[in-house]
Amino acid sequence: MKTQIIYEDKDLLVVKKPAGLATQTARVGQQDVVSELKNYLAAAGGPAGRTGPPYLGVVHRLDQPVEGLLVFGKHQKAAAALTAQLVGEDGGQTLCKQYYAVFCGKAPSPEGQLVDKIYKAEAGRAEILESGQSAASVQAKTASLHYRILEEAQVQGETISLADIRIETGRFHQIRAQMAHGGMPLLGDIKYGDAVSGAVSRRLGISVTALCAYRLEFLHPGTKEKLQFQIRPGGTAFSYFPLFSTSV
Repeated sequence: MKTQIIYEDKDLLVVKKPAGLATQTARVGQQDVVSELKNYLAAAGGPAGRTGPPYLGVVHRLDQPVEGLLVFGKHQKAAAALTAQLVGEDGGQTLCKQYYAVFCGKAPSPEGQLVDKIYKAEAGRAEILESGQSAASVQAKTASLHYRILEEAQVQGETISLADIRIETGRFHQIRAQMAHGGMPLLGDIKYGDAVSGAVSRRLGISVTALCAYRLEFLHPGTKEKLQFQIRPGGTAFSYFPLFSTSV
């Protein structure tokens, strides 16, 4: 199993998804996190009297090229409670996600917020609404994220930057599209990168999108205890920064 289980109890699973594995796919014969976990749960058995395949509630997803933490509900009540935290139904968004990203060049400021109107276009791309376009015509929705620059590095004459990102909305391909539109294309991102970031990625041997959902925090749907999980990114792009160059 490519998916790594970080935590499990009777209500939920927290896992680390590797880059390149889809969270859930409709493609016949293609492995994904959901099918791996359902196979794992089926092999492990389940509640007495259960019939049919095991339940696995998808609360949120990560893009296929992205690595990071995901939480799943093991029954409908847990999945519904976690989803409510994600969308803020209980008076505030209590399921919080943070990401590390490595992009080409320098940021316009050490810290900032990106707010755009974003919509899902053809060919599975997220597009930023440009001036003159009607938000209603393309069903564009507000996308907001906050970034903070942690480090900059000079590698083979190129400047690359490490950012900590917190999303305030959960839009399709939001981080990748917004960062690229803001002049900070992620290294290794074939879909949203430009010619410069593509050339730098190839020169540095970065073949996967330099984005990792490294931190996950939420309230346990049963006990209401605050749970926090954190991982170190494994992609090549992150190894150029002192923050990840030493063992822990």
